[in-house]
Amino acid sequence: MNKPFPEECNPFYHHYIDLVTETNSIDALENSGRNLLHTLRTLPDHKGKHAYAEGKWSINDLLQHMIDSEIVFLYRALRIARGDKTPLAGFEQDDYVIAAQADYKPLGELIKQFSQTRELTVSLFKGFDPNSETNSGIANGGEISLRALAFIISGHCQHHHTILKERYL
Repeated sequence: MNKPFPEECNPFYHHYIDLVTETNSIDALENSGRNLLHTLRTLPDHKGKHAYAEGKWSINDLLQHMIDSEIVFLYRALRIARGDKTPLAGFEQDDYVIAAQADYKPLGELIKQFSQTRELTVSLFKGFDPNSETNSGIANGGEISLRALAFIISGHCQHHHTILKERYL
């Protein structure tokens, strides 16, 4: 899938799409996942509970947020790829982080979950009908295309990877 046009999603997501330098969605998904995992695998498990400031998410929280968000985006992509026009609800990321209790999980387990989630994401996007890339649906109150979701997933990963490197490490 090629990069989406700006009108294929809510302007809120343009920042994520703009972070992606690849023009092919599969390359973008594979590279952003591989790059994040390379950084994460250098961290000792005890670093998972580290937050860069009082009241900010820990590394575990950040990674759990990335896993949860990717699963939500992937679910949206599956529904849209299959032509489902049912409007899809948004989600409150802070509520998800609180409920996930990520600091009770080992960082290594969260890294494994992210790796498995990204592997599934890539596999599903590879398997979508190429003619469905411009399929669109309603998610979180706005129209979004399948290919926009692929680049949003990759850009969201890159966004948080940058935050991880700049603020946590």
